[in-house]
Amino acid sequence: MLKRDRFITVAEICLIIIISASAGVAWNWSLLTGAWRGEATQQAQPSAPTGEELPMPIGLMQVKEMHDSKQAVLVDARNAASFAEGHITGAIILPLDQARKNLSFPSSAKVPKDATIIVYCNGFSCHDSMEVGKLLMQAGYASVYVYEGGFPEWRDAGYPVATGGT
Repeated sequence: MLKRDRFITVAEICLIIIISASAGVAWNWSLLTGAWRGEATQQAQPSAPTGEELPMPIGLMQVKEMHDSKQAVLVDARNAASFAEGHITGAIILPLDQARKNLSFPSSAKVPKDATIIVYCNGFSCHDSMEVGKLLMQAGYASVYVYEGGFPEWRDAGYPVATGGT
């Protein structure tokens, strides 16, 4: 009888895990499918003050996929010295200080308003990417994401990095 009770308990736990995992996959799939296709998404932001839109967070795997398929413009919100030391290959620089003064990309980067933009900085403790993302959204860019893991997570995963340039 004791073995039967344990079996039932383990079966119930497994069922709960399977149902929870399925719900999580279904929820995230519906949120990210459009982003993976490069489509603008409608963003729900309960924590934002009224009228303020926030960029949606995006994870390492989605950034890698969009980087490899060239579906997004990667924007480095760090300063020029950090950018020169290392950045995600193909990223363009737009430091927070520059974005606050004059929100313009380098002249060589023609970024249309309908482009999907992923902003990053120095990881979870750095909030410059969120600030630059908000400024970009205020400037009319509709599809803006923040890669919270930033350059450290990208580099540590062994993905392509470049040095130099501004």
